[in-house]
Amino acid sequence: MSNPVVRESTRRRLSAKQADTVDRLGRAAVEVLSRAGFAGLTIRMVAAQAGVGAATAYTYFSSKEHLVAEVFWRRLAGTPTPPHASTDPVDRAVGVLRHIALLVADDAELAGAVTSALLGKDPDVEALRLQIGMEINKRLNAALGPDADPAVVEALEVLYAGALVRAGTGHASYQEIADLLERSARRLLS
Repeated sequence: MSNPVVRESTRRRLSAKQADTVDRLGRAAVEVLSRAGFAGLTIRMVAAQAGVGAATAYTYFSSKEHLVAEVFWRRLAGTPTPPHASTDPVDRAVGVLRHIALLVADDAELAGAVTSALLGKDPDVEALRLQIGMEINKRLNAALGPDADPAVVEALEVLYAGALVRAGTGHASYQEIADLLERSARRLLS
């Protein structure tokens, strides 16, 4: 018999059974969001949808913002940047930005909720924002190569963050934002 899989979480390390519970809560959150929207989402509703007690859900998530931010983090961490055949670092960086921008494009409720959640003040959300930012930074640096200018990477991160807010507030679709990110990144990198 193998040892149980241990996965990282925002608040603690998880056994395989606990990781399954967190995964169920994440899937349930997406389902509840599709019905109730972010304003109507509660941890209790998500727990009921997942078939777990509210107290159990609160052991993993401090707030609905934390839960939604974790859903986004897991989606980002679970989907590595698709390989890009181009040798051009600009094409690779644009590919990274498009990929991340489109992670939630297929679900408008989740997309808006992610923006709201990531802007929250919850300390667990702040920790996830840091992880998400580090992952985006790592991917952009890898795309641009070993001579990447840190100021350019930072400008691309700010470009992405602004685009996320713009899409999350309904000023553009995520597909439009991905296109805008591409045009803007190309201009910045030219």
